[in-house]
Amino acid sequence: MPLDSVIDPRESVLDYMLLDVFTDQPFQGNPLAVFPEAGALNARAMQRMARELNLSETAFMTATAMPGVFDVRIFTPHQELPFAGHPTIGAAWLLREIGWHDDQTPLILREPAGEVPIRFDGAHAWLSAPNPLSVAPSPLSRQDAAALLGLASEALVEAPLIGSTCSSPFHLIRLSSTAALAEVHANPALLPETLKGEHGANVYLYVEEGAGRIRTRKLRITDQVVEDPATGSAAAPLAGYLAQQSSETGTLEYTIEQGIEMGRPSRIAVLVEKTDRQITAIHVGGTAVVIGEGRLRL
Repeated sequence: MPLDSVIDPRESVLDYMLLDVFTDQPFQGNPLAVFPEAGALNARAMQRMARELNLSETAFMTATAMPGVFDVRIFTPHQELPFAGHPTIGAAWLLREIGWHDDQTPLILREPAGEVPIRFDGAHAWLSAPNPLSVAPSPLSRQDAAALLGLASEALVEAPLIGSTCSSPFHLIRLSSTAALAEVHANPALLPETLKGEHGANVYLYVEEGAGRIRTRKLRITDQVVEDPATGSAAAPLAGYLAQQSSETGTLEYTIEQGIEMGRPSRIAVLVEKTDRQITAIHVGGTAVVIGEGRLRL
């Protein structure tokens, strides 16, 4: 039976698309719902809809009067985010997929964190990080971080750092091996009181595998542990920090693999532009695949 025939015509309905982002395979990468025509919604409605779908993020798009410029708002089931990587890449990919944008005209997604330029190179959609790289010491000591992650102190190569290219900071924690990465078993009871707050601690664990290849896991630790299969907003500061430490200049390339321990392998490409020791731009790239569509009655 067609869906239209079972919906009361007096009801308001809104369609959405489901994508898997930072992958070209269904049921891998990071899931995302996108509402392409969300102009009639207020923030309260968006939040309730994101909570109903219960994905890590849901994106709401609105076309503007300017060609190639779209407003995008991103919600988790609990809060609005000023910027996030996989919803931005997914929204851009969907615009091209449904024919609302070609891969030649400049594209701008306006998010609360700022305007995010998008370009396509055929294989990838690329976003430019909206804010400069920020790196500082983490309030987590090496010993506290090891205990929190259920690891021996020797598994941490160096003291944790805080990295950001948006308003969401990540504890960047370098581990000694992929075996240590797989052995992580976080204990929320050991999260320092000062880091509990409203949203807990976002930790981005990484292992350098050589030649710009990096394995990562991203955990959000509050009173529970939630893992994310692909995190573009964490990949950007991590690659920026590694480029900052490198003796190389020019455009440095990184490939970040995440989500493997979850059974949702993801691949994030990052390009970092560097002059001398100054990071001038960070670009995060990825693919996406549309896997379904749905309709909500409002």
